[in-house]
Amino acid sequence: MIKVTCALFGETADGRRVTRYRLENGNGMVVSVLDYGCTIQSVFVPDRSGRLADVVLGYDDIAGYEAGTVFFGAFVGRYANRIRKSEFELNGRMYRLEPNDGENHLHGNFSRELFSAELLPDGVVFRRTSPDGEEGFPGTLEVEVSYRLTESNALVLTYRAAADADTVLNLTNHSYFNLNGKGTVLGHKLSLFSDSFTEIGEGTIPTGRILPVEGTPFDFRTKRAIGERIDDDHPQIKLGNGYDHNYVLRDSGAEPMCDMDEGVYRFAELEGDESGIRMECFTTQPGVQFYTGNFVDTDAGGAGKGGVTYPRRGGVCFETQHYPCSPNFPQFPSSVLRPGEKYCQKTIYRFSV
Repeated sequence: MIKVTCALFGETADGRRVTRYRLENGNGMVVSVLDYGCTIQSVFVPDRSGRLADVVLGYDDIAGYEAGTVFFGAFVGRYANRIRKSEFELNGRMYRLEPNDGENHLHGNFSRELFSAELLPDGVVFRRTSPDGEEGFPGTLEVEVSYRLTESNALVLTYRAAADADTVLNLTNHSYFNLNGKGTVLGHKLSLFSDSFTEIGEGTIPTGRILPVEGTPFDFRTKRAIGERIDDDHPQIKLGNGYDHNYVLRDSGAEPMCDMDEGVYRFAELEGDESGIRMECFTTQPGVQFYTGNFVDTDAGGAGKGGVTYPRRGGVCFETQHYPCSPNFPQFPSSVLRPGEKYCQKTIYRFSV
């Protein structure tokens, strides 16, 4: 039986109370999430010796999350990843978004918002109404994300949304995983079951081309260390300062809606080289941003949990998603959500040794 409790985590600079929700199963796995940004604050799982390791990066207080600039554990949207020049066309009309990454739009403001919360028997669900025109996006959006813990050590993330006007939507979680609980992830062993990735140009904006992983540092179809080729002399590696690329998980275009009882497939397995902890990743989404924390050491949030200063490449992200900048590339899977449609997608991280 999953035990769900909550307690005050702190107050934001403007006086809003932030609550931490704690999910615990019978195996000793404990997940803590915040109603601020629907943030995954900690994930404790037993390693091969039975010791608990916190396998996600984050902060011990709300001040860190308010000041942070690398989205530790955050729920991001309305549109995860980058939109070129902060604009897109929909139904013949050009929409201009708030630029927050140079001239581009990155991830949106959900990570800075306080959500309402409802306890579930095995987790918690967060909800928020994003008003029409927020950050330039059309339509009023009703959005929710739930975090559930299972007795098989799986953390299940389910996203749902509906809009009253045509809009674009791309939701994900931005947790940084380190299965050793310390140091870098360069020695972690990774299998990523994908034959191709979307090419990037300057600013890591997609070019619209899809490239094969065959014969490149991007090929993780056979398990190998993340750090083995992370600094190779490859133009895509140089543009991303390492891995910061969207991998194609399905060849055919996926609709933004899905049957939540079907369509979840395994796309990756990560193993901590010191802890022996394994994490299997599942999703319903057509892509995943594989990011190796190339700028973690530049974060403005200060010290991480336990006073640790996280090193460059101290965590790895698997941001399940529609492709970056999809509204500007009609050849990519559509991220358009229309009135009467229900956006729903699921991502699962399952841990074992």
